[in-house]
Amino acid sequence: MQRNRFLSDILSTLFDRRNATIKAYDKRDIYQLCHALLSEEGDVSGQTLAAAILNRYCVLSDDDKLEFFNFLNESFDIDADSLADLAKCYSETPSSENFKKLTAIAEPKRQELFRRLNQPAGATADLVAMRTDLLDLLPQNPDLMRTDLDLVHLLRSWFNRGFLVLKQINWDTPARILDKIVAYEAVHEIDDLDDLRRRLHPEDRSCFAFFHPAMPDEPLIFVEVALTADIPGSIDALLSEDRIPSTAEDAKVAVFYSISNCQRGLAKISFGNLLIKQVVAELKITHPQLTHFVTLSPIPGLTRWVKTQIADEAHGDVAQAMLDGDAVPEDIRALAARYLVLAKTKTGKPVDPVARFHLGNGATIHNIHAGADSSPNGLAQSGGAMVNYLYDLSRTERNHEDFALNAVVAASRSVTALSTAQFATKPKEVSS
Repeated sequence: MQRNRFLSDILSTLFDRRNATIKAYDKRDIYQLCHALLSEEGDVSGQTLAAAILNRYCVLSDDDKLEFFNFLNESFDIDADSLADLAKCYSETPSSENFKKLTAIAEPKRQELFRRLNQPAGATADLVAMRTDLLDLLPQNPDLMRTDLDLVHLLRSWFNRGFLVLKQINWDTPARILDKIVAYEAVHEIDDLDDLRRRLHPEDRSCFAFFHPAMPDEPLIFVEVALTADIPGSIDALLSEDRIPSTAEDAKVAVFYSISNCQRGLAKISFGNLLIKQVVAELKITHPQLTHFVTLSPIPGLTRWVKTQIADEAHGDVAQAMLDGDAVPEDIRALAARYLVLAKTKTGKPVDPVARFHLGNGATIHNIHAGADSSPNGLAQSGGAMVNYLYDLSRTERNHEDFALNAVVAASRSVTALSTAQFATKPKEVSS
């Protein structure tokens, strides 16, 4: 078995080198190669052509990339007139043959082009990087959204749960991956190797990440977990350099305190819900004594919302005090509760993006803490306030349905009461 694998690796390497030689001699431009990939030539030499196209794309300038995406958008779009004719034909005669013709023309040729581009080794990562470029262009070129929708459609199928691999990241993980964990950490910056070690090495700390077989050295998303005796109310204490690690056996609570998406090119392809549920399942097996699964989450939109409340008769004084850094903890908690529970978008969902994520996963707003994050970012985005979202596995499915169908915000009794309670600081009297 080992010999066969070794021979296979040699042949694969030789084939890849042969492809590299062939694509170096192909003088056609990237547009001609795309047409060739979708032709009969692509049926025979698809991997070679795809490698050549991806190789050409990598060296394009920003202007040339825009031209390339415009080419995809226009040259490989749906033939709307033919589609309308076939749809009418199928409506009149819903035969299997008419259905086959209709579905074939209903799919933009871009999708088949992307599928064929995904043949060479490393092509999946190249296409994820290509989408990152496309996202940069979308704000100024909204028509390219058609191409983006096609690419997202395919990426969602390529990165579905069946292909994802959950791995625990620890101090023995290869350095090339640890370096990426440091670089991709988006919630609580990792200062240095000592900080990283404190998050990975003690037995009451762990980290889990999703990987894809086509991108084995690239984490897609990861979550950092702390095992604690009680539900924590401060990230400062949780990540303190002076904290004394405890034994995992004494823990009753698993705390998800940082969730970071790693691949911008996979935006709109959600892994967080799957990751949390999978990690909960893993932890329940390895630590059956755990009774609570919670987050300690930032409230990224709180300060922005508070700024809109200065002129509000009920909130104005406390809002200004919070912006000035003078608000008492109970008022900060009350403002945060109003924001999380009552502040809604036009669609009726919470304004806060982290709240939408966890509530959409079926979690409950469990508790709110003032003075929980003294980092510059924590003070700037929420005045230092943080929130626990509780994942009660007996209620997550019902909470998810209520939120998805009716935008119901699941909150504990204490948070619900806090969202309507009077502030500790009385409004200033207006002099006559």
